[in-house]
Amino acid sequence: MAKTSPKLTWCKTRIGDDMNWWVEDISDSVHWDTDGLGIIDPRQFQHLLELMDSLQDYGLQTDFVEDAFFPFAIDKVEKDKSLLLKRIDDSILENEEQLFALPDIIDEEKGPYADLLDHLTKLRVKMLNDLIDFSQKLTIEELEEEIREAQNVDFIEGKPSHFFNELTAILEYVPQGFELDSDDDDAKDSEEDITDDIPEIDDADEKIEKDETMKWDEDEEEDDFDSDDTPPSTDEDLDDDDDDEKPSKR
Repeated sequence: MAKTSPKLTWCKTRIGDDMNWWVEDISDSVHWDTDGLGIIDPRQFQHLLELMDSLQDYGLQTDFVEDAFFPFAIDKVEKDKSLLLKRIDDSILENEEQLFALPDIIDEEKGPYADLLDHLTKLRVKMLNDLIDFSQKLTIEELEEEIREAQNVDFIEGKPSHFFNELTAILEYVPQGFELDSDDDDAKDSEEDITDDIPEIDDADEKIEKDETMKWDEDEEEDDFDSDDTPPSTDEDLDDDDDDEKPSKR
């Protein structure tokens, strides 16, 4: 189905327990099966674009990204919190509006979304081989095999497969036992962002007004003194005691 087809004009979505959005109903029920059909929300799509940035130096072609998705904008929020989305004809990459992205899977094996998966997989393997000193070069087949195994485990456990998870599995893939320095930097940047959100705390003694409930330190000191009838010895008393204990000279 071409991008200009009028059949796909709207879809109704709900958010699942996994915090992903899923399609409940769609205008083109002939070409689309809504059973387990996910849709990528604006926040997820922006995150995917950020992950793709690391592939710019390895030949990322934005046309693959542009062709792989049908863009949708929110048309109405229903009473049950589901969303009615209306398809738009604008570019999903150039539009400044917050857009949902529905992958074009009309042809699952040779369609635009399948082409994007192949493109990203090749570039990720190329990047990993460039950044990691493997004893043997990583192959596309090895990456695809590991991802398929993980997907099979999810299927056996009854976890639905979402497009966002499928894409991040490729874009964040690193073979077991290896890591990328860029991943550490991203983690540090994330920690810094969280730290930046925490406001600086001034001297608490200057901001907290003292009240009756905050005199426990003084009360404890008074109680300690009252519990002992004998006042504490002074330095002079100690000197006198030392003199008394000295034996008299004969």
